[in-house]
Amino acid sequence: MPEKNITSYEVANAFESGIIILDKMFKVVYTNKRAERLLRKDTNKLELDLLLNEIVVEIKKIDYTNETAIRKKIEYLDSEYMFHISRVEIKKDVYLLVNFNALDLCKSVIGTMNTEMEASSLLKTIMEATNDCIVYVNKEGYIEMLSNAYAEFLNVDRDESIGKHVTEVIENTRMHEVAKLGIEEIAQVQEINGRKMIATRIPVYVNGRIVGAVGKVLFRDLDELEQLYTKVYKIEKELNMYKNEFKKINSAKYQLDSIIGESREIKELKELTKRIANTNSNVLILGETGTGKELFANAIHSLSKRKEGPFIKVNCGSIPSELLESELFGYEEGAFTGAKKGGKIGKFKAADGGSIFLDEIADLPMNMQVKLLRVLQEKEIEKIGANAPEKIDVRIISATNKDLEEMIKKGEFRLDLYYRLNVVSLVIPPLRKRKDDIAILSNNLIEKISSEERIRVDGISKNAIDLLKKYDWPGNVRELENVLERAINYLDGETIIRIKHLPSKISGLKEDRELKSLKEEMEEYEKEIVSNALIASNGNKSKAAEILKISRTALYEKIEKYSLQ
Repeated sequence: MPEKNITSYEVANAFESGIIILDKMFKVVYTNKRAERLLRKDTNKLELDLLLNEIVVEIKKIDYTNETAIRKKIEYLDSEYMFHISRVEIKKDVYLLVNFNALDLCKSVIGTMNTEMEASSLLKTIMEATNDCIVYVNKEGYIEMLSNAYAEFLNVDRDESIGKHVTEVIENTRMHEVAKLGIEEIAQVQEINGRKMIATRIPVYVNGRIVGAVGKVLFRDLDELEQLYTKVYKIEKELNMYKNEFKKINSAKYQLDSIIGESREIKELKELTKRIANTNSNVLILGETGTGKELFANAIHSLSKRKEGPFIKVNCGSIPSELLESELFGYEEGAFTGAKKGGKIGKFKAADGGSIFLDEIADLPMNMQVKLLRVLQEKEIEKIGANAPEKIDVRIISATNKDLEEMIKKGEFRLDLYYRLNVVSLVIPPLRKRKDDIAILSNNLIEKISSEERIRVDGISKNAIDLLKKYDWPGNVRELENVLERAINYLDGETIIRIKHLPSKISGLKEDRELKSLKEEMEEYEKEIVSNALIASNGNKSKAAEILKISRTALYEKIEKYSLQ
C-alpha cells in the first residue's frame, strides 16, 4: 500500500469538536473548521476574530497553572459551550489546546450514555432476580448475560460462565447458530444432562444488524409440560361445563311452534313475531296475566340473529327494589358491605351478545327507570363501584300486564322510557277473545300434564270442551292449565276428562260430597279463592295480596293453612 502524507491540519479538521490552539501569549495560532462552524454562525472574519478574543479573555481568567487540563463552561451570546483546556509542549514551546463543543450536544451524549447505563443496569438486575432460565450471547456466540436460575439449572458458576463460548457451557445448544444465521427457533426440544427441555432462541437486531441472540427455557422438563397440559385441559373442561350449563339455563326454552293456537289472532301474531325477530329493535309485549307473554319473548329470541347468544330472564316485580341495581348491572369487589369476592357481572352483562327479557317492566321503580333509560340511550352499563362504564350489545324484550299509558298519565312510568321500550309491540289477546283455540290448547296441555304426572289420559269429552269455551278465563291459559291438571287428578282410573271432573265454577254441578259444617265450607271456598288469586298473579305473593285486598302477612298465613304452593 503506498504511503500518504496526512497533515495534522487534516486530522484536526476531521474532529467533531472545535479546536483552538493558543500560544503562551494567548494569541490564537490555529482554529479548525468545526470551531469556526460552532462560533462563527452568521459572523464575518473580523467578527470571528473579535469573538475568539472574547473567549481568550475568559480563558485568561482561569487559573490553570497548577493543572495540566481543566474544564470550563463559557456562555457566548445565546449559546453555552463546554471547553476542555490542556497545556501541551511542542518543541519546548508551551501551547494551550482548547477542545470544545456546544453544551446541548454534550448533554445529549451524556443523556444517551446515562440511558444506556440505566438500561444495562436494569437488564443486569432482571437477570439476577428472575426465576426464568435466560441467556444472551453476542454475534460470535460468547455469553454476555446469564440468569442465576439458568446457571443453577446448568449446575455452573454464573460469573465464570460469562465470557465463555456458549458451547462450553450449555449442552446441545444452538444459540451460536441463531446469532450467526439470524433465524429464530421457537419451542425446540433440547437435551441437557439427560433431561429433555423446551427452549426458544431469538436473534437480536440493532439498526438492522444482528448483534446476538437471546434464549429462554420454557419448560425445564417435558414432564413439567405434561403437568401443565393436564392442568389446562382440566380447567378448560370445567370452563366448557360451566359455559354449557350457563347456556342451558340462559337460553330460549320455547320456539314459535310452542305457541299453540289456530285462531286468526294467534296466526297473525306468529307472523308478526317472525318479522320482528330478524331486527335488533326493542320489543314490548302487552297482555293479561297468563296469556303467554314469555312464550313470545322466547320465540323472538330463538328466531333472531342472536339465538346463539344468551337469553336472560328477569322478573322486575320479584326482586326487592334495593337489590335491583346490583342484579341488573352488577358490582365490583368491595363496592359495599357484603359484596361477593370478585364482584358480580349483573344480568345485562350476562346477556351481552344476546337478549334480556324484562318481565313485569311496569313494576320497575322510578330510580331504576332512569338508569335503564341510560342503558338504552348509551348502550353501556356501569357497575356499582366501577370507575368507568362498559359497552354492551343487548336486545331488550319487555312485558307487562298493566296499562303503561295510564301509568304515564299518573306519573308512575317515564314517557321517554316507554318510547325506547315500545319500538315494536305485540299485544297478546286474552283467552276469552280466542275461544276457538281452547280445544287445541286443552289437548296439548293434557298431553303435557299426563306425561309429567305419568297418568294415562286419552283426551277430553266434547261436552267438557263446550263448557270450557263458555267460561271467561280471567287467568287465561295458565288458569286453563290449572283446571286441566286438577281434572286429571280427579279421574280416579278413568282416561277421559268429562264434565264431572271440572270444577263447579265451570261445570255448574254441585259436587257429590258429604255435607260439611259452615266453617268447613267457608274454608274450602276461601282456599279456592286464594288459589285462584295465586294463579292469576303467576305466584307473585304481593300481587295476590293486592287482588285479595289483604296484607302479605295474612296471605302467607292462608297459604300455610291450606298448604298452597
